[in-house]
Amino acid sequence: MSRYEPDQSRSLSPQRRSKRQRDDGDSYGRSSYREGRRDRDHGRRHDEERPRKRRSLSPSSDGQHDRRRESRKYRDRSPRSPHHKPRRRPTSRSRSRSPKALQRSRAPLPPQNRAFEQERNPEEPVIEKQKPNFAPSGKLAAASNTVQTAGQSIVLKYHEPAEARKPPARDAWRMYVFKDDEIVDTIQLFEQSCWLFGREMAVCDIAIEHPSCSKQHAVLQFRHIEKRNEFGDKIGKVKPYVLDLESSNGTLVNEERIPEAKYVELRDKDVVKFGHSRREYVIQLPTG
Repeated sequence: MSRYEPDQSRSLSPQRRSKRQRDDGDSYGRSSYREGRRDRDHGRRHDEERPRKRRSLSPSSDGQHDRRRESRKYRDRSPRSPHHKPRRRPTSRSRSRSPKALQRSRAPLPPQNRAFEQERNPEEPVIEKQKPNFAPSGKLAAASNTVQTAGQSIVLKYHEPAEARKPPARDAWRMYVFKDDEIVDTIQLFEQSCWLFGREMAVCDIAIEHPSCSKQHAVLQFRHIEKRNEFGDKIGKVKPYVLDLESSNGTLVNEERIPEAKYVELRDKDVVKFGHSRREYVIQLPTG
């Protein structure tokens, strides 16, 4: 017999044979299936006739068995068990209810003075309520370049532009006031960004007493001007400029009258004159 042919003398039980062999009707046939079933029933009867031995539990296993029985997972939850807990149903009192809407009172409100009188200590002095003040605050005047002086308000003809800057400390611009070849006064121009010239002493920084000059004659303003060099880079510098405020007799720079309401750049050693005054104002930038 070759090893590929099944042995007819052997009979396998249906449990050991595969499902495919049982369904396809293989070479074992129905007789082998009956013999295997007979042997299985014979073994079952033989086991029933033998007395069963009770397995003895060791102390360690008994304790483990008791703990397992007492654990919550293996407790008996039937109604007859002592561990049974009936499920509580919510009563009418325990049920949550939405609160009632608040009702707004229709009664008139109490006066506020009564509340203040109850909280205030009678020994403390009574503080009167501050009354509104409709007097001019000065903010409107500042926005309109108006200066309030004793008994009168003076409107300024000039206000500083956005490019107004104070010159740096290294550029110590000065102004020397000459009268008949004598230095009358020296003005440190780098201390401020704007200087106003005129006869109105209440608002002008440098007073001019000559009658040919106007009350607000001219202004000297430091401005930050940006220029581009040959490479296209921006170079900013603060330079002095003079502006005539539409005066009656005009302003002269190096013996030439400048146009009104137009900035004119001042350079080192320029001479400025106002009206018909003989005083000369020399601009100088010290070096070193």
